[in-house]
Amino acid sequence: MSNTDNRCRLVLIVPDIADVDSRAQILGGALRGGDVASVIVPQYGLDDHTFQKHAEALVPLIQDAGAAALIAGDTRVAGRAKADGLHVTGNAADLAEAMEKFSPKLIVGGGNAADRHHALEIGEIRPDYVFFGKVDGDIKPEAHPKNVALAEWWASMIEIPCIVMGGTDPESVLAVAESGAEFVALRLAVFAEPEQAQAIVASVNALLDEKAPRFEA
Repeated sequence: MSNTDNRCRLVLIVPDIADVDSRAQILGGALRGGDVASVIVPQYGLDDHTFQKHAEALVPLIQDAGAAALIAGDTRVAGRAKADGLHVTGNAADLAEAMEKFSPKLIVGGGNAADRHHALEIGEIRPDYVFFGKVDGDIKPEAHPKNVALAEWWASMIEIPCIVMGGTDPESVLAVAESGAEFVALRLAVFAEPEQAQAIVASVNALLDEKAPRFEA
């Protein structure tokens, strides 16, 4: 078993960069830093046509690095770009609709679970994962305590994996890992200084290897 198979793994959220070539170059650098389970590509403010171009450039890059490419935005873009899955940012009804249309052909997961009640609503849909936090919710150095607490409660009783949004400090991954969450998502912590992205991904993996709790087999 490799170092990553039984501990919290990293999920990257692609930053909001308008130029597709710059975005691809920065993401490519980060992916060379080590283990990344999946990459979420948000639409941000891009129109569907431009988002399509971004997705077609980024999805193969992500997949070549051994990660799953998850599109957050137009489902048609995900299909045309041959992404691995969809990250649904809407409510439980939106997630249920996506599951009905695209699972199990694609990975389908999502969030907007701000409390236990909504988390359980999402859990009843049986998505591939639940996301605690928002993809652009990294506004403080640490992961939001509420999201970490939700993950700890969730991981103790629900088998569906969860991803928790980390903070702007790369070391915020540890609090998330200690909650029992299977995945921690980083955005600005990795991409705020693009030339450092590869080194930061490497250091985060080293930190998780050394200090993250191990899941029971």
